[in-house]
Amino acid sequence: MQLTRPMRMLVAGVTAAALALAPLAAASAAPLTRDDLARAAAVAQARAPAAEFGGIGQLVDQVVSTQLARDRIPGAAVVVVAGGKQVFAKGYGISNVPARTPVDAASTVFFTGSVAKIFTATAAAQLIRQDKLDPGADVNTYLTTFKIRDTYPGRPVRVADLLTHTAGFDDGPRGVAVADPAAVPALGEYLAAHQPDRVRPPGTLAQYDNYGVALAGYLVEVVSGQPFAQYVQDHVFGPLGMSATTLVQPHPAPIQAHRADGYRPVGRGQVREDGQYGAWSPTGAGTVATATDMGTFMIAQMGDDPRLGAGVAKSLRQQHFTMDPRLPGMGWVLQQEPRNGQPLLFKDGDVPGFHANLAMLPERKLGIYVVYNGDGTNGVANWDGKDLIHQIVDQYVPDTSPARKAVSGIDTSGLAGSYRVNRTSHTQVTKVVALLSTATVAVAPGGSLTTSGLSLDPNAGVQHWYPIGTGLFQEQAGQAQIAFDGKGNLFTTDDPTVAYTKLAWYSSPTLHQIMLGIGVVVLLLAFFWFPILALVRLRKGKPVHSRWARVARVAAWLTGLLTTVFIGWLALMASDLNALTETVILGSVALTALLSLNGLAVATSAVMIAGTGAAWTRRWWTVKGRMAYTITTVAAISYLTVAFTYNLIGIPLG
Repeated sequence: MQLTRPMRMLVAGVTAAALALAPLAAASAAPLTRDDLARAAAVAQARAPAAEFGGIGQLVDQVVSTQLARDRIPGAAVVVVAGGKQVFAKGYGISNVPARTPVDAASTVFFTGSVAKIFTATAAAQLIRQDKLDPGADVNTYLTTFKIRDTYPGRPVRVADLLTHTAGFDDGPRGVAVADPAAVPALGEYLAAHQPDRVRPPGTLAQYDNYGVALAGYLVEVVSGQPFAQYVQDHVFGPLGMSATTLVQPHPAPIQAHRADGYRPVGRGQVREDGQYGAWSPTGAGTVATATDMGTFMIAQMGDDPRLGAGVAKSLRQQHFTMDPRLPGMGWVLQQEPRNGQPLLFKDGDVPGFHANLAMLPERKLGIYVVYNGDGTNGVANWDGKDLIHQIVDQYVPDTSPARKAVSGIDTSGLAGSYRVNRTSHTQVTKVVALLSTATVAVAPGGSLTTSGLSLDPNAGVQHWYPIGTGLFQEQAGQAQIAFDGKGNLFTTDDPTVAYTKLAWYSSPTLHQIMLGIGVVVLLLAFFWFPILALVRLRKGKPVHSRWARVARVAAWLTGLLTTVFIGWLALMASDLNALTETVILGSVALTALLSLNGLAVATSAVMIAGTGAAWTRRWWTVKGRMAYTITTVAAISYLTVAFTYNLIGIPLG
């Protein structure tokens, strides 16, 4: 007879209880006391999770082994905890490619990336519970060596805003990392010197914010009087016995000896990556941990461990912000992303060569942590972790809730269009991602929607949605929901740390792609055509044009040259997206030089604009020649307009 899952759980619990009671019965024939029964129940409860998760090893083995081979990832470590116990922990693959060192879940330390933000939130919550930090206070109340700019008078950045990604700082990852842990600058000094623009009033929309969380860590440092890494060691890692976890940079020798290296696939091999260290340790820069230490933390977090402080763990799990009251939102740093009708708290982390995912289902006391030491093909390792978590949850906590019913008569006017994620940088080169990866919404008959660019799954493509309320839609073949606020913003349960904003027609990436394409093609032709034209005139013995006419054509040729080199260089860098990510966060000289090419093109295009006017007023060349030159100038303006819009223009030698 095949047992249903509830029956298997019941049998497992009864069996565990019987095993626990057997020694008591054998020891004495006297009636069992209430204390005896309580002890037996406790033993049964401790043993039940392991029985409930039978087969977990086979599932994880199959999924992770397939991922490593298919996606060219060197190694991984996984830990699963349930009911206050570790029910599974295992390492896969290798931690060091040349040495072929096997991964061990209990001893191999991996960079955690932004998963470490949970430690920062825990530290801040401890001080909040001790009334040393006020979540509603202006952060400038605590800052002494620098202040956050008052961009929105009467709307200060509050402590709580830092912990919910709602402070409103611009996103700017360029140059935040260093390759050498001995060269990491001081946290406070770096925050003061690299304060980003405030691009929206705080507390309005969530936008994933590294600077804000780093600032929260600095407040811990200021208020406690201890260096941030030392505070977390003394008040989080130490009390929980997480001896293989540290925020200290460089790492202590015993931890460094067991640290995995991170890689990206190149050709048939793997290249070790840099860029995991940096001043922003509260965001995860430099933080390392073993998988089993992360399991220890999840047990403490879901179990409201008093060693973290009374009420501290629970405060992280409570909702502190949502962009739409109908959708889940943010705890302190933890993202509410329900799965199978169950509340699920999530956090992931990514640094070059390392990708970690952590998920907790508090009501089931189930926690899953998976980390990889490779980017994988096209950076797929981050999604691989989410996919593993989904498969585990789907297997052991299946969805039993009824499907939401479609609602008719919902007004969908004004929803169709292109949407841009608000994590798009306003000031840095990373804004170029928005040129290629904008979300789109189309309205289908009957009030349903079709979208692209919203799913975190790189293989998802188009998604279909049906209405379940005013401005609220359910995914047809999935669990996600999206909501529209009537103000041009779109929210999704797949990621409560960002919003998508509808674009006006003139901000459409499609329009910009056309402008860019036309500009590049014409300037490439100019690069080849003007030298050919000059040689033809020379061979035919035609009179030499005036000096300024020649200068105008040389400027057009130089603009074509600069554009050709820029596009070719950018295409070469973009051919390996994993390497490009490393280049951006390290802030390489090569990237600065690349952007400077367009800065020079601005100067040569200015000469072209002047030359166009002079060509018509002074009648340089033939009419066809003047028209061709005018078209080239318009193409240069079109190209540079797009380059300026997406922060692709740098100051030469700047």
